Amino acid sequence: MQLENKVIVVTGGASGIGGAISRVLVARGAKVVAVDINAEAGESLTKDLGANVRFLLGDVSEQDVATNAVEMATSSFGGLDGLVNNAHASRQAMFNELTEEQWDLSFNTGFRATRQFMAAAYPLLAVNGGSVVNFGSGSAIVGQQTQAAYASAKEAIRGLSRVTANEWAKDNIRVNVVSPMALTAGVKAWSEAFPKMYQDSLEKVPLGRFGDPETDVAPVVAFLLSDDSRYMTGQTLMADGGANKLY
Repeated sequence: MQLENKVIVVTGGASGIGGAISRVLVARGAKVVAVDINAEAGESLTKDLGANVRFLLGDVSEQDVATNAVEMATSSFGGLDGLVNNAHASRQAMFNELTEEQWDLSFNTGFRATRQFMAAAYPLLAVNGGSVVNFGSGSAIVGQQTQAAYASAKEAIRGLSRVTANEWAKDNIRVNVVSPMALTAGVKAWSEAFPKMYQDSLEKVPLGRFGDPETDVAPVVAFLLSDDSRYMTGQTLMADGGANKLY
């Protein structure tokens, strides 16, 4: 029970990687507020996890959703110990073909949402300390084609994470980043749309496969939320089978 009685907000927390994270966190003793636009997935999550989870239907790009999530954590579970900014919607296209709407989608659901949830969570996290886990991407680190909007937002998130890791250390709040490579529904769609690019990416993974959200990515997030990582902040952990290495 690595996370026993810790209260954690997870954005995009009902499906995909976020859903896997919510399930693993609860299995390790946490209480979770899962925020998602997928009502069906949210209903399934609450049915499976019962009293240890609350579901908030909402668009993470909207300011009041962040505020409501933090309030739900307090009213349902008595406080807040952690935040996972997993949600991010984006569209793949070459840079010259991206529209303003596509740029806005990526930055509003990625960087803006991360910033808003961090700002909403800070007052509670500052009470007893806590942990924020944000999400980066290997596509940003290597500059993958068709990912300009997504990669730009992800690197903005990493920059924000490093700055707040320094600023919030005095409050005993740790801020780290996970950069995963996982076989999600979105990755499957991408593999079908860009099969050669997908195959090229797969061949660069030393461990020879895309990760499983629940067994390969969620445990890394759980570690960063736990006291086992209490001396780590401002770091990017690559949960990607060795595809990318940061020095």
